Amino acid sequence: MADKMKTPRTSEMEFGGSLGALLLLFVMPGTVLYLLVTCNTEDASVLRLPGSWPPLETLWDPFAVVLLLSWISLQAVLYMLPIGKVAEGIPLKDNTKLKYRINAFQAMLVSSLLAGAAVMVGFPLSYVYDHFLQLAVGSGLIALFLSILLYIKSLAAPESALAPGGNSGNPLYDFFIGHELNPRIGFFDLKYFCELRPGLIGWCLINICFLVKEQELRGSPSLSLILVCGFQALYVMDALWHEEAILTTMDIVHDGFGFMLAFGDLCWVPFTYSLQGYFLVRHPQELDIPVAVGIVLLNAVGYIVFRESNSQKNTFRRNPADPRVARLETIPTATGKRLLVSGWWGIVRHPNYLGDLIMALAWSLPCGLSNILPYFYVIYFTVLLIHREARDEHQCIKKYGVAWKEYCRRVPYRIFPYIY
Repeated sequence: MADKMKTPRTSEMEFGGSLGALLLLFVMPGTVLYLLVTCNTEDASVLRLPGSWPPLETLWDPFAVVLLLSWISLQAVLYMLPIGKVAEGIPLKDNTKLKYRINAFQAMLVSSLLAGAAVMVGFPLSYVYDHFLQLAVGSGLIALFLSILLYIKSLAAPESALAPGGNSGNPLYDFFIGHELNPRIGFFDLKYFCELRPGLIGWCLINICFLVKEQELRGSPSLSLILVCGFQALYVMDALWHEEAILTTMDIVHDGFGFMLAFGDLCWVPFTYSLQGYFLVRHPQELDIPVAVGIVLLNAVGYIVFRESNSQKNTFRRNPADPRVARLETIPTATGKRLLVSGWWGIVRHPNYLGDLIMALAWSLPCGLSNILPYFYVIYFTVLLIHREARDEHQCIKKYGVAWKEYCRRVPYRIFPYIY
C-alpha cells in the first residue's frame, strides 16, 4: 500500500528540462522588466532596446515591498474569514479530498470598497503608476523568496504529497516546476490562495490606479482606458464568481507549486496582463464611438464563447444527467467517464481557449494598431494556450487512450475552427 501512495519519479521533463528551467528563471523576470521599461519610452518600440535603463538602485523601493506585503496580507485575512462555502477538491492518491474556502468574489467586493474609500479620502493611488517598475521588482522578489520557502518545505513533505510533474530528482527543475502538489500551512492552501487572489484581484486594483493617474493627467479617463479596464474587470469577476471551477484545472490538479506558478501568480499576471492600461496612460489613444462599439461586441462574443463552453463543461462534470447537458452526445472511456463530443465541445477541443483569445484581442484593440507592445498579451496568450493544449493532449491520451483518439477524429480542430 505504501508503494502505491508514492509519487513516481517524473520521467518527462517540460520546458527543456533543467536547462530550460534555468533560462526561464531569468527570462520571465527579464521579460517583465523589458516590457515595462519599453512602455515608458517615447515610442514604446519593442524592436529596439530602450536608450537608457533606470539605475539598479532605483529599482529597489522598500515602501513598495511593504505595500505589496500589506496587500497580500489583506487578501490572506479575507481568504481565512468564515464567509462563503467550503468545497472539496478532486480525490488525491489516498482518496482523501482537500477542502477549499470559496470566497474570492467576496474578497474582490471588499477590496473594491476599500479602493473606493481610498479614492474618496484622497489616497494617492497614482503612486502605483509612478512606481510600477519598483512594485514589479518587489513582487518578483517576493515570488522568489516564496519559491525558496516552498522548495524547502517540500523536502519534508511525504512522498505521496509530491507533484507528479515536479518529482524529477533534479533540484533546479523541481524548484521551478513545483515539488509539492498542494503545499499547506494548516488549512491555508498556498497554491490555491495565490492562484486567484493577490495577483488577479491586484490586476483590477492596478487598473483603477491607472484610471486615477489619467484623471490627474488629463482631467478624465479616456474611452480607450475605460474599455480596457472594464473588459478586464469583467474577466476577473467572472473567474472569481466561478472560483470553484478552478479546482479541476491543471494548475491545481497536476502542477506543483514552485517558481513557475508563484512568479506567474504574483508578478507576471498583475504586471503584464495590465500592460494595455499602463501603455494607454503614457500613450493615449483616441477612439471613435463606432469603433468602440465594434470592440465591445467583439469582447462580448469572446466572453459568450468562453463562459458558455466553460459552464457546459463544468455542468457536465458535476452532473451528466443535468437537463442542460443530458442530451449532448458523448464518448465512453475506460475510466468510466464520458467525453463530450457535441455542443461547444463538438466544435473545437478547447472552445474556452478560443473565447479567451477573442477577448484578449478586444483588450488590445483600444490601444490602436500602430504599436505591437500592447498586443504582447495576445501573442503570449496564444503561445501559452497552444502549449497548454499540447499538455492537455498528452495527459488525455494517457488517461483516455482509444476514446481520446476517437474524440480527436470527431473533433479535429484544437482551438481555431478550420485553422488549428
